[in-house]
Amino acid sequence: MAQVQAKRIGAAGESLTEGQIRAFVEQTLGGAGLDGQDVCLIVPDDTRSCPLPLVLRAVHSVLHGRVRRLTVLIALGTHGEMSGARLAAHLGYPAGAGGGPGGPGAAPGGEAGRPDGGGLAAVYPGMTVLNHRWRDPDALVPLGTLPAERVAEISEGRLAESVPVRINRAVLEHDVAIVVGPVFPHEVVGFSGGNKYFFPGVSGAEVIDVSHWLGALITSREIIGTPQITPVRALIDAAAELIPTRTLALCMVTRGGSEPMHAMTFGDPRSAWRAAMEVSAQAHVRYLDAPVRRVLSLVPPKYREMWTAAKGFYKVEPVVADGGEVILYAPHVTEFAPEHPQIEQVGYHCRDYFVRQPERFAGVPRSVLAHSTHLRGAGGYDERDGERCRVTVTLATGIPEERVRAVSLNYLSPERVDIEALRADPETLVVPDAGEVLFRLR
Repeated sequence: MAQVQAKRIGAAGESLTEGQIRAFVEQTLGGAGLDGQDVCLIVPDDTRSCPLPLVLRAVHSVLHGRVRRLTVLIALGTHGEMSGARLAAHLGYPAGAGGGPGGPGAAPGGEAGRPDGGGLAAVYPGMTVLNHRWRDPDALVPLGTLPAERVAEISEGRLAESVPVRINRAVLEHDVAIVVGPVFPHEVVGFSGGNKYFFPGVSGAEVIDVSHWLGALITSREIIGTPQITPVRALIDAAAELIPTRTLALCMVTRGGSEPMHAMTFGDPRSAWRAAMEVSAQAHVRYLDAPVRRVLSLVPPKYREMWTAAKGFYKVEPVVADGGEVILYAPHVTEFAPEHPQIEQVGYHCRDYFVRQPERFAGVPRSVLAHSTHLRGAGGYDERDGERCRVTVTLATGIPEERVRAVSLNYLSPERVDIEALRADPETLVVPDAGEVLFRLR
């Protein structure tokens, strides 16, 4: 499908008002030819920060009564399903027992908030909310296969295998699927957003595994914050070409957390993403003149486990000196990855540790191996000298010391972390609300 020029409001140095946001949503969606259509909104879970309730209310105000059906699908990827209370807080409606997510009216199998009463219906009448279920074959529909030759071309020879492409059936059961979410620097694809909300956001395991492993082969340090079409982005876009449903994107570039936004873009997923990415590359990247010996990443509560809290490492690895240390301070984190227990069997290792021992890890999902390499960072491995990693990764979390050391990471009791003393240390960079802003060297 041909791309068109995306519409954009705002810029990296600006802050949009609520009135500007509502007016932009009304102008773009109101003129998108959606009347009488079944519309599916693909939105992030609560590990991605943006003023989603504000934007979703604006979208609902424009579409309710004009579209035939309106569904929200949470792009979980391989994250765990969101509970009723979390969905209510995330989408901006009061949690309740009557028909709301998690209450008696919730349908089985991940469906939440049927429009038959309760808090959801009071704020968003006529809207249904669904959790993506990446492991459930009944929730997925095959779209086709990316042939090995195409994958080899996209991956620049790193991979040469065919990839079955499956997507949540809700995307195909609607006339239009609209991505509504933020864009940030990202460790796997370069910058998040756009078609990434389809793959891996609401896809089957095959594209999830291959895309994450391709990013791991390139390495997070090399790919994160790359302001162009990376091989992983090209793979995702190729999978998205197989979607028969009309796709659009309403992208956001936030100031951080749920604060007002710098910019919004609208168009087809590729053009809208590119317009937002150009703003994110200015708004979400901080440059240092010299590397630091230590980084203390203060991990926010929205990252509930190491699977996502590791973003506090990804975003700072490029500015840490060789032999330096990153401390992830997250006393609230008590688990590595409940959805991916294999990580505790594999541990955390650099890319070459896995690449040079393929038979040993043949049965482990490659998304798990990718997460392992992303958190362990750059390094090398050979049979004679073993593993040599560039920086030390220290967890100051609620995970017990023996479990941390068992996965080849360093341990520090959270009670021993003196944040103010580290702020005063000229060799330490303290990063509040770590995980979204990328730090790079000039």
